[in-house]
Amino acid sequence: MPALLSAPPFRHAHDREIFRLAVPTFFALVSEPLFLLSDTAIVGTLGTAQLGGLGVAGQVLMTLANLCIFLAYGTTSAVARRVGAGEIAAGLRSGIDGVWLALLIGAGILALGYPAAPWLVEALGASPEVAPHALVYLRISLLSTPGLLVVMAGTGVLRGLQDATTPLVVAVGANLANIGLAALLVLALDWGIAGSAWATVAAQTAGAAVYAAVVLRAARRHGVSAAPSSEGLRAAAGAGVALFVRTVSLRVVLVVCTAVAARLGDPEIAAHQVATQIWSLLVFAMDAIAIAGQAIIGRYLGASDPRGARAATRRMVEWGVLAGLLFALAVFAVRPWAPLLFTDDPQVRGLLLGALVVVALMQPLSGVVMVLDGILMGAGDQRYLAWASFWTMLVFLPCAAAVRVGLADAPQYGLTGLWCAFAVWMAARGATLALRARGDAWLVSGAARP
Repeated sequence: MPALLSAPPFRHAHDREIFRLAVPTFFALVSEPLFLLSDTAIVGTLGTAQLGGLGVAGQVLMTLANLCIFLAYGTTSAVARRVGAGEIAAGLRSGIDGVWLALLIGAGILALGYPAAPWLVEALGASPEVAPHALVYLRISLLSTPGLLVVMAGTGVLRGLQDATTPLVVAVGANLANIGLAALLVLALDWGIAGSAWATVAAQTAGAAVYAAVVLRAARRHGVSAAPSSEGLRAAAGAGVALFVRTVSLRVVLVVCTAVAARLGDPEIAAHQVATQIWSLLVFAMDAIAIAGQAIIGRYLGASDPRGARAATRRMVEWGVLAGLLFALAVFAVRPWAPLLFTDDPQVRGLLLGALVVVALMQPLSGVVMVLDGILMGAGDQRYLAWASFWTMLVFLPCAAAVRVGLADAPQYGLTGLWCAFAVWMAARGATLALRARGDAWLVSGAARP
């Protein structure tokens, strides 16, 4: 790790390119968890059971979406390498096939997920009071899945083309529309938790339409056909297999956290939902540097400049550590008042205060983890990421089991203990990623990684 942190702070040749991509990406990413926090606050006015239902259903939806994150991350890396090699039309061809693949996968998830929704809610351990609200939200929100995946793929195309501004405009616009619609349908028209779900469907579908129009216009400009190709679909799917394995491992950790929290009790799952959204807000913010890293590292390696890739890596890790320290201080500063925004249940508030201490302490480590994960992804080192994620998942599972069993007689410490187990997992991820980044095996040059 010291070798990655040797450049002088605040003055570096790569700062301009990092910030050109990271700053708009930061605001685009932050808009999503800010929307989720706003949605959580709106649904929280309905009661603890509805808030718990949002937590359970939201975890299912986030899992489905994150299993398909390769549509964004894999596309960014592939397109950026082509751009670095001067092959923009070939990059757009890969991106268009990724958009088609997203639409097909989204339709499949909707067809399979709707009848499976009751089983998914039950599998997460929702109580009889929470389960009906979780089921309503989940079934309606599944209609947004095709649009959401098209948004992911379209975002990957534009970031690979080194355009972070358009994704910012679309993300902020869609999330503001989502918040406005949710407030109208839930608070004004009294649609309950269903109103929040319908707002999500409308906003995601509109965002997908915008991305489709932008990508098609770029394709016409470079003479690339908008029709899918079977070869391109197979390549896009094949490139995503390792990222799929990586994401499955990550989501297992998050789903197990939700399942353990749900089994600890309704106040625990409600507090866990809020803590998870706050953690997600901070992680999404630091992910801006990671996503900039995907585009920057892909471009450098596509241009056969591994020395530039390593120098940019070193600088982005520095920024990740600094961002983590600032976020840790921010969480400690707002911790006494944060629970008041989400619930009036004193038990939920008390549990949340304990969890937020762990959330704050994790931030510097989270900054390193997010940045290195994005850099290795941009290098196309997905196979290593898949195995590393799998083994770190195995480190976490016994820790979560120990929390569930060992703190059964001390429920007041159960949620904080669960977040401590989560911190152990983050430390394991940091160790595996830092070891890889210190070596040279990931620095493979060329327009396409073999």
